[in-house]
Amino acid sequence: MATIFTKIINGEIPSYKIAEDDNFYAFLDINPLAKGHSLVVPKKEVDYLFDLDDDTLGGLHVFAKKIAKAIEKSVPCKRIGTTVIGLEVPHAHLHLIPINGITDMNFERPKLKLNENEFKELLEQIRTNL
Repeated sequence: MATIFTKIINGEIPSYKIAEDDNFYAFLDINPLAKGHSLVVPKKEVDYLFDLDDDTLGGLHVFAKKIAKAIEKSVPCKRIGTTVIGLEVPHAHLHLIPINGITDMNFERPKLKLNENEFKELLEQIRTNL
């Protein structure tokens, strides 16, 4: 059965897509810890990040770097933090989170509530900075 991320990649579930190529897909997290919080996923459906083959794992990070740099130009922050938890969806993925301190990456914090216009404006800013 396809994961929610595969359904997003295939266009079965809408997303705020930042970018994609033949192997990877990046989109805004709809339950963000911070404005600009995004997910980067391989199109290949593999549950655990460290079960990805070396080329896919390396390519995922190179693709994520481009997205992170665009987010950093779009959202005021000290840097983009990355985290891999991998328990909530059985599909390898990286979280890219704008941060100003380590507690900004605490997933127990309340999530931001952005409206559709806020997501669309943010998406356009990030895309412009790619």
